[in-house]
Amino acid sequence: MAITLKSDRELEQLRKAGRLVAKVLSQLKEYAKPGVSTGELDAIAAEMTRQAGAAALFKGVPCPYRNKPFPGVICASVNEQLVHGIPSEQVVLREGDILSVDFGVKLDGYCGDSAFTVGIGQIAPDRQRLLDVTRRMLEIAVQRIAPGVKWSAIAGEMEACCRQAGFAVVQEYVGHGIGTEMHEEPKVPNFVSRDLLKNDIVLKRGMVLAVEPMVNMGTNKVKTLSDGWTVITQDRKCSAHFEHTIAVIEGGSRVLTRLDDDEHDSNGQ
Repeated sequence: MAITLKSDRELEQLRKAGRLVAKVLSQLKEYAKPGVSTGELDAIAAEMTRQAGAAALFKGVPCPYRNKPFPGVICASVNEQLVHGIPSEQVVLREGDILSVDFGVKLDGYCGDSAFTVGIGQIAPDRQRLLDVTRRMLEIAVQRIAPGVKWSAIAGEMEACCRQAGFAVVQEYVGHGIGTEMHEEPKVPNFVSRDLLKNDIVLKRGMVLAVEPMVNMGTNKVKTLSDGWTVITQDRKCSAHFEHTIAVIEGGSRVLTRLDDDEHDSNGQ
């Protein structure tokens, strides 16, 4: 497993891409209201990406199941949709929905990737708790990432946070390394498996990981719809998804997909 360590110069390039991703997602979160379509959100992201001189990472990605490249700039997944929801003018957000938006860019040869889930208007308490727990899992990773730490220790804490809340960690989809390509080594699970314990990842300065917990309210089982892209929960209960691109730095971590005004490093720097 060849994991590429990034130099300080490369980390700064990745930070520029991550800052753009954060800016776009912040705008989409503001626009995600009842009556707005996911197609409208996709158009906003596309225009902001174009103006920045970046390339959208998801648009045109080949489908593994059929000859249908992904048509959107963002993945927009509503309620029981886990990931890879296709944005559309026909999908109009309603009061009480939860929306997961995943978005990535390549800027000057370097990638950024991030995701959030947000409630549309007032949402049910159990849906809010799902969002809170999934977000907390990501923050555990931010706080615990540091050189010398084994990923299994972090994944174990993330998984425990989920299970203690009575939710289920999705196992079919995991995080990944990121750099000049969207998906690089290593695979970064949000749970502990026999395979992870056998091939554990010891974090090193210069690693950059896209950490993305995905949590279901009911079963962890998922399936892909006939469009070849949209992944939903088998029991049709809600799912949440949060993601940051995170660099391992001396003494801790640095989130590369946060805006400057809310950026912090886990080591306090």
